[in-house]
Amino acid sequence: MNRRHILLGVPALITACSLRDGPPNPGTRQDIDALASAITDLSPAIDPAEARHAADLAYAETHNLAATYQITGPPLLHNAQVNAGQKPRGLCWHWAEDLEKRLSTVGYRTLRMHRAIANADNPLRIDHSTAIIAPTGARWHAGIVLDPWRHGGTLHWVRVADDTKYNWQDRETVLRRHGRIRYVKQGADT
Repeated sequence: MNRRHILLGVPALITACSLRDGPPNPGTRQDIDALASAITDLSPAIDPAEARHAADLAYAETHNLAATYQITGPPLLHNAQVNAGQKPRGLCWHWAEDLEKRLSTVGYRTLRMHRAIANADNPLRIDHSTAIIAPTGARWHAGIVLDPWRHGGTLHWVRVADDTKYNWQDRETVLRRHGRIRYVKQGADT
């Protein structure tokens, strides 16, 4: 085997080593408690019971979606499989849409779901979408990013202001700017 064959095999070996048999493990009780605490800490107006329920649901739904999407590897590999028709869903916007939809159906009084996009104006990087949970009445950037895509089906969360990996922008604003939105519900806040 020559050096060229070895070098060509390295990416395949790395990919193969990072594949799993099924979805990643759901979050631990400690993970869920930490998210619940972070949500509660966003505002004194947040009901701690709602924060705990939202944290439980965010982790449970992430695990359910990982199984539904057939997540077995890193996000960019999964994106390629979705785009090739080998997997049903699992692009970042699928995660954001499905997680937002599930958490929004609960009808929390003190919490509200939002959506955001990063890299929309950067031609060197692909767009990235996420769901954000924030206090009712607060703007989205006062919330917490809920991003199951980032680590291949393991829920990653961080306060919007503390997310050094992405510069988030309001989804509706980005879609309007790029001509990708046809209508918007009247009275929707960002």
